[in-house]
Amino acid sequence: MNRPQPTRLPYLTHGLSGIRGRLKSSEDDFFVEEIPAYEPCGEGEFVFVGIEKRGLNTRDALQRLASYCGVREQEASSAGLKDKHAVTRQVICLPARCETPLAAFSDPLIEILWAKRHRNKLKTGHLRGNRFAIVVREVSHDALVRARVIRDVLLKQGFPNYFGEQRFGTAGDNASDGFALLAGGNPFRKMSFSQKKFLTKMALSAAQSELFNRCLSERLRRQLFLQVQLGDVMQVTRTGGQFVVEDVAAEQARFEAGETAVSGPLFGPKMMRPGGEPGLREETVLLEAGVSEPDFLRHKKLTQGSRRPYRVLVETLDIEPVEGGLRFDFTLPKGVYATCLLRELMKSD
Repeated sequence: MNRPQPTRLPYLTHGLSGIRGRLKSSEDDFFVEEIPAYEPCGEGEFVFVGIEKRGLNTRDALQRLASYCGVREQEASSAGLKDKHAVTRQVICLPARCETPLAAFSDPLIEILWAKRHRNKLKTGHLRGNRFAIVVREVSHDALVRARVIRDVLLKQGFPNYFGEQRFGTAGDNASDGFALLAGGNPFRKMSFSQKKFLTKMALSAAQSELFNRCLSERLRRQLFLQVQLGDVMQVTRTGGQFVVEDVAAEQARFEAGETAVSGPLFGPKMMRPGGEPGLREETVLLEAGVSEPDFLRHKKLTQGSRRPYRVLVETLDIEPVEGGLRFDFTLPKGVYATCLLRELMKSD
């Protein structure tokens, strides 16, 4: 089967000059803080721990904390995965028996901010969003003017909800491994069980993400990013409910009011399928990738399928000049990549 290379992602603001620049000149230039879905109640069999980490990805931080407390890595959990090259504040979860040893925990890369009991284990996705404060260095001489022009467009139109480069691994080959798995291959044959389990989940997710990015890219190229079409699967912004468009005019009005979003595919057997032209375009993306819908049944527990909004609305995007660059402050829903907002601002002429 074909193993598609990551697609070239078109810009929403392709006609506007970007600020160029460089991200993550230092860890302090990329700060992110989780917005939790709920607060721990103060009692129960688990302990929620607020941490600030730097120079570590979330999995490495979980491993260090679990090892220190003498529990298995599988007993530790987090709501989200955060970048390695950044300063991040997030919540992790451990068995309640870890509460006492954590009082003496010391690590130069992890600071414990607080700990509080809760009745249920923290699961992936149990957060509302993330706050960001990001400095871009080495920008163009007129970067502030350029950034403000692009900012005005993004505040009005939103931005494409691509999966960022982080999703595809340092070498960019996670999706390629995922396509091999979908074809019945086993690229992790020589790995340990725990490594194989982790990498398989990551690779299959990357393959789904690559296919989503291709569908969204096609939408932008056809200048349909802000258009509702007959057969589109819409997602209700407040509840996440999904439905297929039958009345284009009515749904265009709801879309423009921010009540709904056009959604794209995370392919799998439980995914709601669009009709009409949107459905044909999704089928074409699969065909061009050498993938068929039955392929997702090979790993159906990991590729159940769902939908993801094509557009992200931004409520605020503050820009402040700092020495050597610009700082951007904004908040995004969970699962949305800050780098995909910033790429609209940082593109070269």
